[in-house]
Amino acid sequence: MTTEKNRTGSFSPSSTPTSLPLGYSKRLMLFGGRSNPALAKEISGQLGVDLGPVTLKTFSNGEVYCRFNESIRGADVFLIQPMCGNPDEGLNANDSLVELLVMIDAAVGASAHRVIAVTPWYGYSRQDKKSAPREPISARLVARMLESAGVDRVLTMDLHAGQLQGFSQRPIDHMTALMMLADHFAELDGELVVVAPDAGRVKLNKQFAIRIGADLAILDKDRPEQQVAEIGHVIGDVAGKTAIVVDDMIDTAGTLRAAGEAVMEAGASRVFAAATHAVFSGRAFENLRSAPFERIVVTDTIPLRPGAPDNVHVISCAPLLANSIRRIFTDDSVSEVFGGKNHAF
Repeated sequence: MTTEKNRTGSFSPSSTPTSLPLGYSKRLMLFGGRSNPALAKEISGQLGVDLGPVTLKTFSNGEVYCRFNESIRGADVFLIQPMCGNPDEGLNANDSLVELLVMIDAAVGASAHRVIAVTPWYGYSRQDKKSAPREPISARLVARMLESAGVDRVLTMDLHAGQLQGFSQRPIDHMTALMMLADHFAELDGELVVVAPDAGRVKLNKQFAIRIGADLAILDKDRPEQQVAEIGHVIGDVAGKTAIVVDDMIDTAGTLRAAGEAVMEAGASRVFAAATHAVFSGRAFENLRSAPFERIVVTDTIPLRPGAPDNVHVISCAPLLANSIRRIFTDDSVSEVFGGKNHAF
């Protein structure tokens, strides 16, 4: 979608509700990194603002290079770069993090007015505390790296834990896909029950359940080691009901598979799954194919690699991100998008 500038230099609004208001004197510039170019393009279309030209490449020795190909002086620069891998671009998660850092540094050095990192998938978010002696708190380190690079704000989505916001000295705008995912299941018939995969997800799942008028159940889960989960039993009544297991992310899908099997063994008639972030690493696709889920709904914060099972459905978070970007740019409230319920931890 293309846009035209009026005499004041502001962008003319498009037909989308996320377009920028007429007569706004500030300048907004969008740039997409290589971790999720499809999402960046869709956000650009929602806002009616073209993506700015930027050169991004990886040298033969593995170092990342960035250069903005036009002046960004005095602009609010939004850098769309989830901290995830993208095999199509030859990037892993660490490459994407470093690329975001060099983009921020380049924007600061080019005299941008504000630099906002739009990173809906926040890398290292599960390493938010010490679970054993002599471990790092890597999520805190990532926050410090972003600050050192010169970021002014961070726009993210469905953090794994609320305390991540406390690691940063810069404002963090936190969004949630909770309402969007819940509305996707609004058409389901019968008696519904939302299942929290562990005690830490109860608050999020309760809001999800309220929105679709469902009951709530909890899984008794234990982690004997990293990326390994054991499901004990289901706390709550799921017998004869349509169950929806809701989490913030799906990684190897081992936990999700075990959760689906436990819910079905407890007597549920059908089982679905919903999560914001489709990490899908390791044996994720094999686990999902053998799991009993009729449908697994995720968003596009992370690009879906080829080979996903047919029951995986992706819904776009671009309209939500675009609306939040517009509100940050125009100094409006971001939390109003979610009715103040964008901290569902």
